[in-house]
Amino acid sequence: MRQSAKFKGTGVALITPFRQKSIDYSALENVIEHVIEGGVDYLVSLGTTGEAITLSSKECREVFDFTIKVVNGRKPIVAGMFGGNFTDALVEKIKNYNFEGFDAIMSSSPAYSKPTQEGIYQHYMLMAEVSPVPIILYNVPSRTGSNVKAETTVRLAHANEKFVAVKEASGDLGQVMKVLKDKPKDFLVLSGDDPITIPMMSCGASGAISVIANMYPQQFSSMVNAALDGDFTRAARLNAELLDVHPWLYIEGNPVGVKAGMEILGHCSREVRIPLTALSEGNYQNLKAEMEKVRELDLVS
Repeated sequence: MRQSAKFKGTGVALITPFRQKSIDYSALENVIEHVIEGGVDYLVSLGTTGEAITLSSKECREVFDFTIKVVNGRKPIVAGMFGGNFTDALVEKIKNYNFEGFDAIMSSSPAYSKPTQEGIYQHYMLMAEVSPVPIILYNVPSRTGSNVKAETTVRLAHANEKFVAVKEASGDLGQVMKVLKDKPKDFLVLSGDDPITIPMMSCGASGAISVIANMYPQQFSSMVNAALDGDFTRAARLNAELLDVHPWLYIEGNPVGVKAGMEILGHCSREVRIPLTALSEGNYQNLKAEMEKVRELDLVS
């Protein structure tokens, strides 16, 4: 039986706040409470938005342990740092890692080497052999340099029930629809592109793993829930509220923009680690101007 139900709805790709180059654990706790109170369904720790690639192994473990402690079983937690280009090393890491407190891992396909679809398939199948927890596939061609085609995602989903979902960030609705058409019934398709979450859900996707839900968990979660309920009129209205904010979150890369947004909202500093740099002042002001137009969520109408 595929353990996928808990990953329906809104997952939030948590940021990792910094202050003077160190992890700001007080701010991280604040962010975790903010998104839980805002109604997200589960948390993804140390994905792309969490800047795992600029953290040491020790820091990653500390962030994981802190997040598990603060969440305290209130929401499912996904470990988001389990991608890699060296398959054998990744398999060994998974075999020897302590996943207590985690409900799944999320793993992007191998980057830089541009493997064939068969190579991607074999990479994930070796992971599935050793992972003690479910796996969310992550297709993000803009970062990895290669696309996990619909046929490969579907092949993996049918081959092993350890694969419970795919976070699709290809931006290709045709590809998404192909996965939705051919996947097992209990395998979830999740949006990895906040602005097109509603179009994806209108085709049958089951939610999203969101960046903007760090800032606006209530608005985004309510939008996703409306779509899950089939109320696309309400979902579209909520989507429109945030639509003009999205571009400024990515204009200098993720998580540069969302961290600036969180600073504007008073949750943490916009600080990132080199080679990323904090959002430039001009774009910061443009983001702030769009955020000032976002109204308080009306839960009645």
